Order: sequence, then C-alpha cells, then structure tokens
Amino acid sequence: EGGGSPRRPGGLAAVCASPAVVLAEVIKAFGAPENAQRMEEARDNACNDMGKMLQFLLPVATQIQQDVIKAYGFSSDGEGVLKFARLVKSYESQDPEIASMSGKLKAMFLPPMTLPPHGAGSGGVAAS
Repeated sequence: EGGGSPRRPGGLAAVCASPAVVLAEVIKAFGAPENAQRMEEARDNACNDMGKMLQFLLPVATQIQQDVIKAYGFSSDGEGVLKFARLVKSYESQDPEIASMSGKLKAMFLPPMTLPPHGAGSGGVAAS
C-alpha cells in the first residue's frame, strides 16, 4: 500500500475530466488550422454525397477526436471514440452546455442537409 494512484479500470472510470472539458478540447482541435484543412479536403472529396461523407470525412473526424480524447483516458481507437460519444450522449439531457457543444461538434462533420431545422439556433445559452 505505497499510496500509489488506484488502478484505473478501462472504461468511463478512467476519465477524470468532465465531458464538457473534453468536448471543448475536441471542438478546439477541429478548429486548429491543420485539422480544419484536413476536414475541408475531405469535404471537397465528398461533394455533399452522404455515402462519400462517411467514406472521407468520418475517418478524419474520428482521427482528430482520438488525438484529443486519448489524453483523457479513452483508448485511442474507434472504441474510445464510441465510448466518448456515448458518455456525451448520456450527459446531453442533463446539461444544456454539453448538448449545445455536441450539436456544434456534429455540425462540423455532418453535411448541413441532415440537420433538423428546429434544432438550429435555439440560442438558450445559460450564463455560467
């Protein structure tokens, strides 16, 4: 019992940051010039074709997310991204800030045509 840090089980317990913090970092990463450019190129290749979006854009978006979330205890593979997405989803209903950031993140790599019009611009941002 040498006072070492407790073993972190794989899964959500390994994540010490709040999902809002991680989400903010992911969004920031998408805004970085080199990532924005990678997304732009993938978007150009996809030409707003939904099938091609998944083929070109999703791998890039996944890669960008992986680079960020692995620093927060998620595994740096597709499974980590899925776990992160599920975690965010579970907080969306309780936390309007997370719901808003999640929407912003989705808008970055989904073509605008798939967004429901009623979801856009519901500017109910709570003052922190």
